[in-house]
Amino acid sequence: MQMSPAKRIVTNLTFWVLIAIIAGILLGHFFPDAAVKTEWLGKGFIQIIKLFIGPIIFLTIVLGISGMGNLGKVGRIGIKSLVYFEVVSTLALAIGIGVAYFLQPGNIDRSGLNLQDASTYTKNPPAFSWWEFFLSNFTLQVLLAAIIVGIALTFSPKRETIVLSLERISKLVFTGLKYVMYLAPIGAFGGMAFTVGKFGLETLIPLAKLMASVYITMALFVFVILGGILRYFKISIVSLLKYIKEELLIVLGTSSSEAALPSIMQKLEKMGCSKPVVGLVIPTGYSFNLDGTSIYLSMSVIFLAQLY
Repeated sequence: MQMSPAKRIVTNLTFWVLIAIIAGILLGHFFPDAAVKTEWLGKGFIQIIKLFIGPIIFLTIVLGISGMGNLGKVGRIGIKSLVYFEVVSTLALAIGIGVAYFLQPGNIDRSGLNLQDASTYTKNPPAFSWWEFFLSNFTLQVLLAAIIVGIALTFSPKRETIVLSLERISKLVFTGLKYVMYLAPIGAFGGMAFTVGKFGLETLIPLAKLMASVYITMALFVFVILGGILRYFKISIVSLLKYIKEELLIVLGTSSSEAALPSIMQKLEKMGCSKPVVGLVIPTGYSFNLDGTSIYLSMSVIFLAQLY
């Protein structure tokens, strides 16, 4: 028996995430004091998701490497992935800088902004350390450990037995995550309500030009750069965006791309992508190929330079 269109909509998680985002915006705008107190809902949801992120990244990469059974193939995929990450991330940075220079988002009326002396931040910048960066980045630590274990498992005489056990554990983790994702509307509601309640829609108006510039640039990048890459492989960018619309809304509501990582991996496998490749490339991309962040940071730097 087929569900009616109305019932399909009401039972769809995407529908409830969208409703939660709208409700969060309304609560934050009209009742900011109450909205600020909902921060724990968004943070709590993200923390629960993060409990699954480490095991999922570890298991998928270990299974991905050991599943290929050929370290030469792993190396080729790894090199291709890193080259792709470098090229696309550089394009994202270049496009962000180019659009920022063209649109001039920093040339705005500064009277409504509380500007501080920029020298406060530029006189004594904190020293950067790759070691400290690695120690503070949990994903990179898990990534490195998983690669080492995956390579070691490839040479193990008990590889098949261990892989079967890891696959069972992986299924249990993903099953648990499936039920956690039903909490996504609550997380999206809390995250959006807190953001709007704390900062207010009116405080964002002076920065509207920067926000509009960033979203325009991201749309340009998605449809032109990523769309062009997908078109080369005969995949429609519009169809892909429709396919992952639920994950996009979760990221929008929670302001955390990690919340969508497990679901994205499952959907790519359903599309026909090789499970070992998905397990190796997607978690790695979360550390080395953050194109949206590249666009935002490059435009923010130009924005601040123009503002001051």
